[in-house]
Amino acid sequence: MTQLNLTGGARIGMANATWPFASLKVTKERLDLNATVVGNLVFRPEDIISIEPYYMMPIIGQGIKINHRIPKYKDKVVFWTFKNPKEVIRQIQQTGFLDNSSSEITPQDSEIIAERQKQGGFPIKTPFAVGVVVLWNILFLMDFFKSTTGDSNGIPIGKGAITALGLVFITSLLILVSKGFRKLALKEGREIKDISKFLYFIMFICGFMMFTFLMVTKMQ
Repeated sequence: MTQLNLTGGARIGMANATWPFASLKVTKERLDLNATVVGNLVFRPEDIISIEPYYMMPIIGQGIKINHRIPKYKDKVVFWTFKNPKEVIRQIQQTGFLDNSSSEITPQDSEIIAERQKQGGFPIKTPFAVGVVVLWNILFLMDFFKSTTGDSNGIPIGKGAITALGLVFITSLLILVSKGFRKLALKEGREIKDISKFLYFIMFICGFMMFTFLMVTKMQ
């Protein structure tokens, strides 16, 4: 086996990505764990201390725990899988990744990976993410204050909430379709495929909620 590709879930620190929002890709030279916005982690063979089975509950709470040496990554890194964790580890061994002495990664590729690791696992630029979260909260608080001052019909859903959802919907869409906007949002070296699955999911949720909120406000 020269390459292993699995779809599952992931836990990175305290954040969790459920199935199918995480993927594991392993070759002889590197291991990539992509959990969309929860974290995009990449490891060289020498970055790994060990990979061990991890169990919380049978079938739906099992996976592999990746013990590593990367200071910028969270200590707890788990890939959830429906497969037997011991079988997953055996397949990783078959790729040759766990045999450090056989690593054929070039110095240039090793340097690129090291730069990615210094950025941490979160793929979105921190100022960008903070700005979106702040605007989201401000817009929702507008409706909350209106409801407490009696300027609404008692339901804290209005233009603020709908605008907040629209903001996230349009932001996600622009990241998907605009290279310029994507450059503002993503860290250097990150690709849209790293978070596209999550963005489509967020757009679906926001679109559904906007439609629901519009129906609610019309009924007030």
